[in-house]
Order: sequence, then C-alpha cells, then structure tokens
Amino acid sequence: MSIEKVREFFAGFGIEERILEFEVSSATVELAAAALGCEGKRIAKTLSFMVGEEPVLIVAAGDARIANPKYKAQFKTKAAMLSYDDAERLIGHAVGGVCPFAVNEGVKIYLDESLRRFETVFPAAGSSSSAIELSIPELEKYSGAVGWIDVCKDWE
Repeated sequence: MSIEKVREFFAGFGIEERILEFEVSSATVELAAAALGCEGKRIAKTLSFMVGEEPVLIVAAGDARIANPKYKAQFKTKAAMLSYDDAERLIGHAVGGVCPFAVNEGVKIYLDESLRRFETVFPAAGSSSSAIELSIPELEKYSGAVGWIDVCKDWE
C-alpha cells in the first residue's frame, strides 16, 4: 500500500508521526481542504505527466492550473497527464494519493512557483485519505525535487 511506503520513507527522517489520516476522502483539493480545515490553495497537489518516455510529477498549489504555453516552453512538448492506470504503475501511487514521496525510481519531481507564497503546504501522503504538513524547505528536501519551475496560472 502506498501510504505504508510513504510512512516508511518518512520514518527514515523520524517524522512519520506527522502523517495525517482521515476518515473521509482527501482525494481532491476540495476534499483535502475540507478534511484539513484549510484553504484549498494550501493543498500541494501532485500532477503526473509524461514528458517523452519519462513520467514527471509537478507539485503545485491547489488553486493553480497548468498553463499550456508555460508547460510547453518548459518541457518542449504538450502537457499529457498520465491515465489513472498509468499513474500507479509509473509513479507508484494511485490517483488521489499521488505525492512526491517514495515514488518509483527515475520519476523526476518539480515544484511549481505557485507554492512559494506559503509557509506550509499539505501534500498527500500516498493514499486518498492522508496528508502531511510541510514547510516549503521541508517539501524541497523530502520530495527530492530537481528544481522549481513556473508552469501554472490562475493563482497570482
């Protein structure tokens, strides 16, 4: 189960007890915000795409949407999200619990600029009813992101 992989991952840093689990779904930005009692924009949603033959994850603020021209300028291709089935197979987490932690080897992770305006954000923790609150420096550290990019709109 993905949440167990994420729990084991965070245990390596001694912070596995910070994972929050809910009795309700947190599979969408709106559901996660309701479960956490926070604004939707503070949900760090993890979007999965194919860039050529490689799966990539983009972690963005809950109120941000992919801007196709920015995405194309960054990756030199049109945005193509992974299908439900491909996400779990290629990333290691099922849709609704996709997060930038304990992913399959070779998956590149990017953080979108839309997140920088917050002190802390809430990414999923491997299941459709979990999250973890992280500071932006912690998100950078634990996600192993290759860098920051600017591929979103509607959050400014």
